[in-house]
Amino acid sequence: MNLPGSLGELRTSHFSESNLRVRRVKDEMRDNLMRKLRTGEPIFSGLVGYDDSVMPQVVNAVLSRHNFILLGLRGQAKSRILRALTSLLDPQLPYVKGCEIHDNPYDPLCRRCRNLIAEKGDATPIAYLTPQERYVEKLATPDVTVADLIGDIDPIKAARGALDLASELTVHYGLLPRANRGIFAINELPDLAGKIQVALFNIMQEGDVQIKGYPVRLNLDVALVFSANPEDYTARGKIVTPLKDRIGSEIRTHYANTLEEGVAITQQEAWAQRNGHPLIVPQYIREIVEQIAFAAREDKRVDKRSGVSQRLPISTMENVISNAERRALRNGESTVVPRVSDIYSAMPAITGKLELEYEGELRGADTVVRDLIRLAVARTFDTYFKDSNMQQITQWFDLGGQLKFSDSAASSELLDGLKHIQGLTEKLSSVDVKPKDKAELLVSAAEFLLEGLYAHKRIGRSEERVFTAPEKQRHVEKTPGREEPARPRRPYN
Repeated sequence: MNLPGSLGELRTSHFSESNLRVRRVKDEMRDNLMRKLRTGEPIFSGLVGYDDSVMPQVVNAVLSRHNFILLGLRGQAKSRILRALTSLLDPQLPYVKGCEIHDNPYDPLCRRCRNLIAEKGDATPIAYLTPQERYVEKLATPDVTVADLIGDIDPIKAARGALDLASELTVHYGLLPRANRGIFAINELPDLAGKIQVALFNIMQEGDVQIKGYPVRLNLDVALVFSANPEDYTARGKIVTPLKDRIGSEIRTHYANTLEEGVAITQQEAWAQRNGHPLIVPQYIREIVEQIAFAAREDKRVDKRSGVSQRLPISTMENVISNAERRALRNGESTVVPRVSDIYSAMPAITGKLELEYEGELRGADTVVRDLIRLAVARTFDTYFKDSNMQQITQWFDLGGQLKFSDSAASSELLDGLKHIQGLTEKLSSVDVKPKDKAELLVSAAEFLLEGLYAHKRIGRSEERVFTAPEKQRHVEKTPGREEPARPRRPYN
């Protein structure tokens, strides 16, 4: 579609409609949201688990033309929600070409655009903004200044143009004016110094800003949205009360409520489509990875105030796939199928994402993570094999059977050892694996079954990944006719 290139052409196009001339960005978002609600079109894409909780509140805030804040722990898709707001903006927005604050051609704010339109009239060049270009995001840090957000007087501009410092043409605009006619997002708002937060008062209530104390007033058109971690209110800073009072809606985010939602989020976000061998990620592997996050959020050794980010299962799944990929490449296997042992190999993707309490620090991050993986395996095992009789398998180990399950060994090699355990392959039907399936699938499912039995302490496993009888049934045979010497008693004082 050919868009008008000058102000004269713009006046004769659909952009000349009276409602488009004066419509502000919050009205634009409201109109497009109402259209989506009428037609049943998805409002935001890529957001899982918020349909009945967070999204209705966001919709209400937009319909109310509110500036709003998202409060939630790390890894709860706060930034993703803010960036998704661009889907409520028009595909193109005309502005005076070259304008730093994207002035409305029908109602320019800055002195440069007013002078340009007065000089060129209908020949004034027009450019267009996409929705993504109308979104400006700033991470709040303690070193942010008012000049960064609002702007400052630029003495170099004044010197080059022989202008007075009070002239509007000497202004160097900050991020907020440059977001004019768009969305301005500030992440981690409590980290912004209190005196800087005060600078946002006018733009939120009266809709204008002042530059450096000079009588330069800009009636900006901006939708302000924020994000914050509730824990940061006391840990690193706070939102000043007058600013909180000016924020229209406070919306709380949360982690996935169900395992299915968590699996869906991780499957959507994790980098799994790689340019290597065909990949099959069994459903039980996905559930174990997700269960680790759920278990960590319940564990008293993990700091609940810091939260357990959804990035934990995402990063873990990527490492799990990479470890399986490495094994397949080394052994010349045609298909990449992750195993439970790959989850243990992915511990570096877990330990760095957990903030431990004092008890957890005493135990050590590796110990805590191993316990979490074992608990996750046990819970997932129960969903697949809860009603299965494993006596025949456990009896094989009780009678002295041992099986080494190296995480780097080829599937064909391990499959030969599995055949000695009677009844094992038949049990794998519970995870939709049949005896005639690929060796990679059979080995992965068999290891899951054995790890589940180990997690429930029905069989044992050494650090070298050798499955044996449970600890309580192991014993060392004594040499006939030889007894252990008695320990000397400690004398009484």
